[in-house]
Amino acid sequence: MKGVILAGGKGSRLYPLTKVTNKHLLPVYDEPMIYYPIRRIVDAGIMQILIVTGGCNAGDFLRLLNNGKEFGLKHLNYTYQEGEGGIADALRLAENFADGEKICVVLGDNILERSIRNAAQRFEDQPQGAHVLLKDVPNPERFGVPVFECERITRIEEKPRRPASRFAVTGVYFYDSTVFEKIAKLKPSSRGELEITDLNNAYLEEGTLTYSFLEGWWTDAGTFESLKLATDLVAESKFKKRAPVSLVALPVTACI
Repeated sequence: MKGVILAGGKGSRLYPLTKVTNKHLLPVYDEPMIYYPIRRIVDAGIMQILIVTGGCNAGDFLRLLNNGKEFGLKHLNYTYQEGEGGIADALRLAENFADGEKICVVLGDNILERSIRNAAQRFEDQPQGAHVLLKDVPNPERFGVPVFECERITRIEEKPRRPASRFAVTGVYFYDSTVFEKIAKLKPSSRGELEITDLNNAYLEEGTLTYSFLEGWWTDAGTFESLKLATDLVAESKFKKRAPVSLVALPVTACI
């Protein structure tokens, strides 16, 4: 399986910070945002990674990441998205890179506490189709929301005003090699974009989309509120991992 990180877009919700840099290069606590999805993919055992970016600051990714040696990689691949065609439009630029293999797709502004290794292994064992990760969230109307009948997803609604469930489809997706054929059949939404939700619904229509629930906390970092939340969550997580400092009691020596 190969990994694809989608790190394009204008980041308009984070303006004016994104006036001078790509959103995915902004800091989340003590590291650039793009570090987090790379680590999650590498931790899942996926060592071939493509970063899809765009805009005027695309070259900054090369200066920051080089070939990915810091993450244990021998090589990083990059491709450039011209214009703003949506998430699915950005994904189709990965067709040559995928070369018929399954892919794990992570949105570049997604910050996850725990590994996605189990989901990756589950999808490796899945003969065909797609797999998405769901998370119980307080504000599902911000995301794609699954509609359930019993325990089966019947459709996914994009940013519904009245969410049919309390779950969000997180920005982690697994697809088989038919993903690019399906993208080619998508029609632009009312926003003029090729939506990732429409792509996932295409898999639902053929009955090959599965799901599991994401463990640990998760957030995007695409708004000022969610960027602050991501920073706070990462800071708290790293603080908890620090080993406590042992205090050694020294004998009191009387001065004469």
